[in-house]
Amino acid sequence: MGLQHSSSVPIVTETGWTPRLEDRRGPLYRAIADALAEDREAGRLLPGTRLPTHRELAERLGVTVGTVTRAYGEAEKRGLVRGEVGRGTYVRDKAAPTHMPTPMEADEASLVELSINAPATPEGDPVGQALRASLEELGRSPRLAELLAYQPAAGALRHREVGAAWSGRFGLSARPEQVVVCAGGQHAMEVALAALTQPGDVLATEALTYPGIKVLARRFQLRMQGLAMDADGLLPDALEAACRAGPVRLLYLQPTCHNPTGVVMSEARRREVAEVARRHGVLVLEDDSYGLLPSVRPPPLACFLPESSYFIAGVSKLLTPGLRIGYLVGPARARGERLAEEVGLASLMTTPLMAEVLSRWVEDGTADALVVAQRRETGERQALARAVLGTGVRCEPTVPLYHLWLGLPEGRRSEAFTAQARRHGVAVTSADLFGVGPGLVPSAVRVCIGTPRTRAQLERGLRRLREVLDAGPEPLAVV
Repeated sequence: MGLQHSSSVPIVTETGWTPRLEDRRGPLYRAIADALAEDREAGRLLPGTRLPTHRELAERLGVTVGTVTRAYGEAEKRGLVRGEVGRGTYVRDKAAPTHMPTPMEADEASLVELSINAPATPEGDPVGQALRASLEELGRSPRLAELLAYQPAAGALRHREVGAAWSGRFGLSARPEQVVVCAGGQHAMEVALAALTQPGDVLATEALTYPGIKVLARRFQLRMQGLAMDADGLLPDALEAACRAGPVRLLYLQPTCHNPTGVVMSEARRREVAEVARRHGVLVLEDDSYGLLPSVRPPPLACFLPESSYFIAGVSKLLTPGLRIGYLVGPARARGERLAEEVGLASLMTTPLMAEVLSRWVEDGTADALVVAQRRETGERQALARAVLGTGVRCEPTVPLYHLWLGLPEGRRSEAFTAQARRHGVAVTSADLFGVGPGLVPSAVRVCIGTPRTRAQLERGLRRLREVLDAGPEPLAVV
């Protein structure tokens, strides 16, 4: 049943929006969500506008608080609004981010890029030097022609042996037959989801997660469920509750150097999560893209759930993004044919030339030396970021990471802050990009400190960010 309002034009202020509901059919909660969508589309509700509280709008319309709560939930599912912890519900920009950030265009050369998460470039460019040396050696190798021929979909035996050795650097013992050579971590995720899930399956993740898995979930028509976190990462009770509510097929998580928060899950918590997954028959996909950056780290979660865990031993985020190699390690008792089949269907094989370069680096110690150089350079950049930004930066002080989790001051909203920062010449990533499901997303942004080629460029971007923080929020337009 529709409700009458004395005005034919919605009242829109920072907190005074009243939807026009006359002549609308269907459930009342849906009518409220429809009115919100129309007012946003018509420009009567501007991005960043704070909506009335549930109780305020319920009293204004003469409906129950539950009806408004359901209406706001419906609007959030449609991507119209975003709830923020302790702050309320805000209108989202029509162009709110739904995909991973991409490198900036040429006409944005003045923009300092702090939204792309990539390894830093240490002084002297050791990666470039190592690559030049390896290519020169390969040019003289009698095996060069073999690297240009077709290989098994899972990768040549030698490359899978190196993959098993590289997995050992993370603390995971694996045999070559468990390893599939993939074209980077993103490809490894795609292979795992294709092999392990069916459309309609539930894919559980942390409440904040890597955006790439969200893109893949949509492609494979999976139902994503974000699980609550605390300062130690994923809450085992949240996984338990999700499993009791219905079958969870796969759990994707990043227990070491979580993206975006930087959390390193304790060994005790990993054991608890593994036990819940075992009890409910949940498969686990563990992404360890940054796992070697801490010099000391807990064992992989896969060590506590070897019978049903799939582990991604990262390379691109540790050495250089252009080295598109990642190792996907399956359970010891599982046969790898299904994973290899998915690699073959997608690309026939992973480029053996790149796999050979990495194999040489792992065998001769170059890869280990490059990781050490990354730790040192990233530690220096973290110190620079803390000095420029001051308090409010969320990062583990003993763990070098390419990204910082910047909690915003009271009254600052993630999307509005990100847009304001871009207008001031610095690109960061809104917390909204990482949120899963209709839950509340913290008011925060991810700041990537590895992408700028030099520390001077990084400092320039950080100072611009500091200026945006000091300037305060830009005034909202009121209609």
